[in-house]
Amino acid sequence: MITASKQLSFEEAPAVFAHLRAEGKRIVQCHGTFDLLHPGHIVHFEEARALGDLLVVTVTGEKYVNKGPGRPFFNDQMRVKSLTAIEFIDYVIVVPYPAAMEAIECVHPDVYCKGREYQDTETDATGNIHDDIKTVERLGGKVRYVGSIVFSSTKLLNRHFGTYSPEVREFCRHLAATCSVRDFRQIVSGFGDLKVLVVGDIIFDRYTTVGVQGLTSKNRILSGRFMRDEMQAGGALAVFRHVREFTSSVKLLSLVGTESWVEGELSRYVHPDEDEILRIPGFTTIVKQRFVEPLNEGKELIKLFAVNYIDAQHPGPDVLKFVVDRLGRQIKNYDVVLAMDFGHGLMGDPIRKMVQEQAPFLAVNCQTNSNNHGFNIINRRYHRADSFCLDQSELLLACGRRDIDYAQELANLQQHLGAQYAWLTRGATETIGLKRGDKSCSCPALEQNIVDTVGAGDAFYAVASLAAARGAPVLAATFLGQLAGAQAVRIVGNSEPIRKAKLLKGSEAMLSF
Repeated sequence: MITASKQLSFEEAPAVFAHLRAEGKRIVQCHGTFDLLHPGHIVHFEEARALGDLLVVTVTGEKYVNKGPGRPFFNDQMRVKSLTAIEFIDYVIVVPYPAAMEAIECVHPDVYCKGREYQDTETDATGNIHDDIKTVERLGGKVRYVGSIVFSSTKLLNRHFGTYSPEVREFCRHLAATCSVRDFRQIVSGFGDLKVLVVGDIIFDRYTTVGVQGLTSKNRILSGRFMRDEMQAGGALAVFRHVREFTSSVKLLSLVGTESWVEGELSRYVHPDEDEILRIPGFTTIVKQRFVEPLNEGKELIKLFAVNYIDAQHPGPDVLKFVVDRLGRQIKNYDVVLAMDFGHGLMGDPIRKMVQEQAPFLAVNCQTNSNNHGFNIINRRYHRADSFCLDQSELLLACGRRDIDYAQELANLQQHLGAQYAWLTRGATETIGLKRGDKSCSCPALEQNIVDTVGAGDAFYAVASLAAARGAPVLAATFLGQLAGAQAVRIVGNSEPIRKAKLLKGSEAMLSF
């Protein structure tokens, strides 16, 4: 008989299990996504239930599932319904965390069960299994490996369900045939050996949420009620945070002003040993303030208008000389330089000259925005790059024409810069990737459920550039960049960096066929 009491909330569960333990009940726990139940799960649960008096199944909440775009296929309600229908499962709990540690602490199991495939801890892309084992043992429990029949929900979903569009499915099938999950892990693991210098403008993104009240009666001005402010790390600081997820050897060279709030914000993101940020009196720290409506679940964030806090004049020659001197003392100590050129003044002539002449590997991102439109064009500002990324409008400006063959013009620009790698991101349409000696590729957009596109291009650039510096095949490098962008569009702005574990889990899930 299925009863509503089988499902417990995460908040009420600890007290329930404390009471059951006091009664002498031996509690067994299984934890996972359980997106599509199959015979392997049934055997897993049966063998786990035989190890105690009660079987508790904890399920990763849908917002926290790290299996890439389109997952979980079934929402929390449907997954809970399937699990509670199994007679020998006693309790089911949806857990609002991406990893299992909090779930283990919630249940405090006597026995924690994982699939037999986890006995080789190297098969876990996230490395979380080590934390799981430590947490169980700290609480006095034991870990057991169960499941004599093994299937893969991910493979079943990828092969037989409409998890992805036909274009994404075909791309992933092709990639999986040429690059294994182990290959991807090795590529990403190799990022950790890179010494990276990020050079470019720090931009703080301020999201001001307002409740729109309508138009004023006299002047017909849009009126909104202030709700909250959130300051985020954008620009080169966002790229720095992404890169730091993959290598600990990274520094940021940039400029800020001396406003009273700046040090507090910087201390949230940059450690003192990573700080090559110059504080310049009289310089306005760049802030881009966006006024937005409250985020509605399942909808893209609605932006109303923006206000930029930025100096009308670029930093003077004395400031740039100071930056050049600092850069010149360090640039040879790094394997790769990521040049983030937002056209706000830091990447002036002397800095561009130095990075092009001295960077061992130079990855360029020369962006167009409302402040520099028509003036910050990559082929007018750079003559050398080992890799570069740009979007559709930036390529059109570089060509000076509207009706173009995108792949051909990207190849022309690649030749102009002498680049090994070149990427053109075209939003929801495709991303074109080129590498000298490799066949070109076109990767469709991986994520259709968009929250906010701000920062997605920077996320792509950060990860793809690391892959390029490691000489990865263009197909794999493009896919990794797209996975990073897919993470970025699911969050507001740059509120979080790209997570390495999430990217690895996403690649593993999408390439399982």
